[in-house]
Amino acid sequence: MPTEPTTRRRVAFVFPIHNEEANIDLLHKTVDEVTAAHTGRYDFSFLYVDDGSRDDSLAKLTELSAVDQRVTVIELSRNFGHQMAVTAGLDLVDADAVIIMDSDLQDPPRVAIELLEKWEEGYDVVYAQRRSRQDSPFKRFTASAFYWFLRRMAAVDIPKNTGDFRLIDRKVVDELRKYRERDRFLRGLVSYVGFKQTAVLFDRDKRHAGVTGYPLTKMLRFAADGILGFSTTPLRMITRMGYLISLLSFLGVLYVVGVKLFAPETAVPGWAFITIAMFFLGGIQIIMLGVLGSYIGRTYSQVQNRPLYAVASIRSRPDETAGDHRSAAR
Repeated sequence: MPTEPTTRRRVAFVFPIHNEEANIDLLHKTVDEVTAAHTGRYDFSFLYVDDGSRDDSLAKLTELSAVDQRVTVIELSRNFGHQMAVTAGLDLVDADAVIIMDSDLQDPPRVAIELLEKWEEGYDVVYAQRRSRQDSPFKRFTASAFYWFLRRMAAVDIPKNTGDFRLIDRKVVDELRKYRERDRFLRGLVSYVGFKQTAVLFDRDKRHAGVTGYPLTKMLRFAADGILGFSTTPLRMITRMGYLISLLSFLGVLYVVGVKLFAPETAVPGWAFITIAMFFLGGIQIIMLGVLGSYIGRTYSQVQNRPLYAVASIRSRPDETAGDHRSAAR
């Protein structure tokens, strides 16, 4: 049985925010109610990262920080994307454990307490694994296909049906800060760094309000980040495809020679076949170049060594850093 800590341990919630004005009030109210019963044991704080919202999200967050001293608002200079917003939160947070949670209320705040219980048992990473999800059939199908494909191609074991909703111990956060690749896939990075990890099953709710920040195009790009960032299998598949096409071509040569030698009267000019074969091989070559280009493009972006994001301002406790507007890049 875990021993009762003599001092309150610090637990910080990190919320990436992008056009979530309709969810912010209910989100903070719900998290506050869930954590209220545990304030005697934990010192909770809430870090909201505004990722270039175009609605009134930042204004609502600013009001929230003015009335709740536990709230810190990080304003990014523009929209850098969900993974960069979470990265900014992890870079700037200071706590014994960090709980990453989306702001659309699909991740039930009550599950955070279960994550804390597993953390108290000695686990360094406790990820929330979806037992069920209230999404469209298309979304469920594509998510299932993505995790099936990822588990067979990635070099690390990334648990299926998991998002970024998880608790991370301070030492894991410190380790993640060392990884500065641009095309980030955080759940893959968390699996890659290791440490003691376990799952908590939960039923995912519907989005409370607003629209998803991950339409199909972004989901495909995100899936590519997960595959290309943790696997060189696509490159090996190019080689195997080359071997296969070479084998088929060799068999075709043997067939043509055999017909010419043993049954020349059956030989029929095959212009249509040749044309189709040329287009087929041309398409395969373009696909191969596209895969190579994806890896080269990621390398190019990485060697530029630009900051991952830029912070326009940090708004925190009124008695400490109210109105503190600082620019930073990480």
